[in-house]
Amino acid sequence: MKKKIKKLLDKRPRRKQGTDIRDNAPRITNETVAAHREEVLGTARKYIYPLQHSKHRIVLISTGLFIVTVVVFFTYATLALYKFQTNSTFLYRVTQVLPFPIARSGGRFVSYENYLFELRHYTHYYENQLDTDFSDPKNAPQLEDFKRRALDKVVNDAYVKLLAQQHNISVSSQEVDDQITIVRNQNRLGGNEQVFEDVLKDYWGWSVGDFKRSLHQELLAQKVASTLDTATKTKAETAIRELRKGAKFADVAKKYSDDKRTKDNGGEMPGLVERTDRDLSAQTTDALFKLKKGQTSELVNTGYALEILKNLDTEGDKIKAAHILFQFKDISEYINDLKDKKGTRLYISLGTKEK
Repeated sequence: MKKKIKKLLDKRPRRKQGTDIRDNAPRITNETVAAHREEVLGTARKYIYPLQHSKHRIVLISTGLFIVTVVVFFTYATLALYKFQTNSTFLYRVTQVLPFPIARSGGRFVSYENYLFELRHYTHYYENQLDTDFSDPKNAPQLEDFKRRALDKVVNDAYVKLLAQQHNISVSSQEVDDQITIVRNQNRLGGNEQVFEDVLKDYWGWSVGDFKRSLHQELLAQKVASTLDTATKTKAETAIRELRKGAKFADVAKKYSDDKRTKDNGGEMPGLVERTDRDLSAQTTDALFKLKKGQTSELVNTGYALEILKNLDTEGDKIKAAHILFQFKDISEYINDLKDKKGTRLYISLGTKEK
């Protein structure tokens, strides 16, 4: 065994006597340092270049996948919205971020999100309060009717905004809050904030912000109608002047009131009015309960009409009342003129309207 080990050791390469391993190492001087540096870097490049190439490929692949994903997503969204007219929550959220148009009215695009906002509160009520299944073919005509109503409304709203801009008409957030306060004081929106929010969510699928948005548009339409209908305003101002000069309320009501149910009775309303009476507008009730017995109000703008109110008698917390009504022209009279001039282009096709 010892002989074998010795033979193996004898076979090892031997360094010549008197030499050092460092003798074979290249010597680096000031003159050769640049060449040695290039040699070292050159050796490293063969490892660095493949790594850089791999990073470049990763960037190209990632960019390509992103572009494909975006194209697929937009294709899906476009088909779902315009061909299949899907109104799912996911697509509604998409339209809140991306400005897909539903129509072009008066030279302006109408957002698809506006259309879904209107349509979804119609369907939410019927699905959650009346258990209507719109996936059932027998309910398809009703769904088509809701779609048509929602589309007509957002197109009309676009023209209302155009008219408002032309006549410098606007509605402030304070006006919206004031309107809500009037209604809340009459307990028309629930006894407290939580009940109010629950009612909006259960019946319409709305938040308080959604309700304010809808109310803002309603108030804007009312303001536009009242501003443009100067004839009705002139008629109401004439009536109030006659009352100030001593004319009898009943006589003025018979002469000027647009309420055919009460004008021949001197404007007297049937029954007694309560503070929470839902048959009257919130503005009417609010103004009426500020009057003392025998007092007559100034002109009250209810949004869709002007009114002059009188407290004929007070019985406990109820009032015997009379009014003179001056109905504004419907906003459609002004919108239709614009539609004829500007034109409307729709980007979805609804079913033929049944006659």
